[in-house]
Amino acid sequence: MRYTLNLSFLEPENYLPAARAAEEAGYDSIGISDSVFFPRDTSSKYPYNEDGSRGHFEDKPFLDAFSVIPAMGAVTERIAFVPCVLKLPIRNPVITAKLASSVAVLTGNRFKLGVGTSPWPEDYEVCGIPWEGRGRRLDEAIEIIRGLTRGGYFEFRGEAYEFPAVKMAPVPSKPIPVLVGGRARPALRRAAAVGDGWIAPATGIDRPQLKDLVSFIGEERRRHGRADVPFEVHASFDVLPATTRSDAVDQLGELEALGVTDVRVALRMRPYEPVAERQLRQLVDDARRFASWVGRG
Repeated sequence: MRYTLNLSFLEPENYLPAARAAEEAGYDSIGISDSVFFPRDTSSKYPYNEDGSRGHFEDKPFLDAFSVIPAMGAVTERIAFVPCVLKLPIRNPVITAKLASSVAVLTGNRFKLGVGTSPWPEDYEVCGIPWEGRGRRLDEAIEIIRGLTRGGYFEFRGEAYEFPAVKMAPVPSKPIPVLVGGRARPALRRAAAVGDGWIAPATGIDRPQLKDLVSFIGEERRRHGRADVPFEVHASFDVLPATTRSDAVDQLGELEALGVTDVRVALRMRPYEPVAERQLRQLVDDARRFASWVGRG
């Protein structure tokens, strides 16, 4: 399996040294969480925890993936990067294609595009995008990004987007892998039908549920004649204060047996540390410790 170090709630000045440390410790990629803003008032519930609360996001720092990934790419040589996941339907797909292409070029094809819908209606309202039809927008956006980043002229006529033949330059020398996130049936079908992989939610999903979801995706891939096409399965693994090396090895073995190819490592061994210097020191120590458990570094 490959290992992704998930960076969330990180102070801005810590991203570059964290990227260097992750590469030195042997991680395969870095995951970047996506959030544009935090709404003061909302009636919606966060779907990935039991009580639907999302107050833990308020005032936490989030940097834009297309800004911070090139910066981290400039100070590393091997490690890859993936937004987990980008709220694609609230963004213009042509502009997103340009950003994705630029990041892939600048990082030497070390970029994977993780995409999904946002569970927050406010994201759509504030960005002036209809909540209705978000799945169709996501489908069309994926097609547009792939078409524009292949090189050559590309035109599109869809329900949500339409434009004449245009061409972008530069484009990466390899296709950008598109990984689809989410656990609802439409998301799973989308991942199976058009994705290069699936990203499971970071929270709110236990091992039996994960097994069922992976199995469903496998059935859908066979139905679409894509069973032999390379496909990534990304699942989160929380490293808690009580987690031991033996626990981690056993649980990671279970994930591998389910078909997980990439583990998103969420270091939750200590409470959130807002002081940048201490935060970085803790992150690096904990990341190295986990890497040593799985024979990296």
